[in-house]
Amino acid sequence: MIDIKLIRENPTLVKQNIKKKFQDHKLELVDKVLELDKLNKKVKLNGDELRSKRNSLSSQIGLLMRDGKKDEAEAIKKEVNDINNQLVENEQLEDKYASEIKDIMMKIPNIIDDSVPVGKDDSENVEVEKFGEPIVPDYEIPYHTDIMQRLNGIDLDSARRVAGNGFYYLTGDVARLHSAILTYARDFMINKGFTYCVPPFMIRSDVVTGVMSFEEMDAMMYKIEGEDLYLIGTSEHSMIGKFKGQILTPKELPYTLTSYSPCFRKEKGAHGLEERGVYRIHQFEKQEMIVVCEPEESYDWYNKMWSFTVELFRSLDIPVRTLECCSGDLADLKAKSVDVEAWSPRQQKYFEVGSCSNLTDAQSRRLGIRVKGEKGNYYPHTLNNTVVAPPRMLIAFLENNYNPDGSINIPAVLRPYMGGMEKISPKN
Repeated sequence: MIDIKLIRENPTLVKQNIKKKFQDHKLELVDKVLELDKLNKKVKLNGDELRSKRNSLSSQIGLLMRDGKKDEAEAIKKEVNDINNQLVENEQLEDKYASEIKDIMMKIPNIIDDSVPVGKDDSENVEVEKFGEPIVPDYEIPYHTDIMQRLNGIDLDSARRVAGNGFYYLTGDVARLHSAILTYARDFMINKGFTYCVPPFMIRSDVVTGVMSFEEMDAMMYKIEGEDLYLIGTSEHSMIGKFKGQILTPKELPYTLTSYSPCFRKEKGAHGLEERGVYRIHQFEKQEMIVVCEPEESYDWYNKMWSFTVELFRSLDIPVRTLECCSGDLADLKAKSVDVEAWSPRQQKYFEVGSCSNLTDAQSRRLGIRVKGEKGNYYPHTLNNTVVAPPRMLIAFLENNYNPDGSINIPAVLRPYMGGMEKISPKN
């Protein structure tokens, strides 16, 4: 959510930002906010005048009663009572306008950074840099679920019977590999100075609307029937929610946190052959990193955060690239975002395995997270980034470490988490 002062002082800039995101249907929201803001100011001014008049009249009542002018005092009491009734109506109007303004402001997208390329959708994202040499071996690499099945590592049929499409059973060495990657990622981030957390896996609606747009909420979140609770789609939701309504001090910043959680997403729609298996699913696990920092430090942290993900993937012998998200591919709260994509030697192309985002003060405004400064309170910036999100990440791992005999190499950094194993071999 942006500062309403920006709309008052520079509505043209806000509208230009909306156009960059190709959301022209939201242009009218800026004018609606300005109109409601004027009405709200008028109502507040009226309320101030009524309270001032009431105070002046009330001070006369005691004097009149002391002088024995009871009738005049009663007349003024009646006038004060009428003012009180007007104030009730006026305050109801204030609440109404304030609520309407907030509802609209929640739909206006955050101001994107000047460096963000303008484009309609993810097809216009821009490659920034490649890390590692993408290799296409001279032997066939099977589809990832076929690799897992040969390792006796996945059971999709049973999962469909139990929960439907979009779920899975991981078993044996593949399940162990899944856990090993998460544990390695946890320790990797701890060694970077981040504090490890396990957050709540359900959050209330006021936290959901604080961390994401209404469109994202509808597309992603599962609601618990009969409760004001939602299953999280990523631990960022509850980790940023941790600071809701808090006043922080500058010496506490930055908060650098890495969190583990299961994640639950609706993933609406059909996504094609390459996204079957365990690519796009309703339930997965994830190691995340979150930073709450001073506004002037947020882009330094942004660059550090995505570079940590690149470093981790390269330590697992997986080539990756970074892709700058264009304006039309940014969710409404994001000011700048970069996707990390891993190389798929089977498809001979890159695919997304993580995303790093700077949301500037959009989330902290929505959640009322402030910093107590010497010259008054201000809003910190919030950032989030995927460390790893298996089992999707397993696709890249299995393909890039696949041998002609069907075995999977275990990189040196992961062997301590796999009981010293150097390879996983087919069971059949």
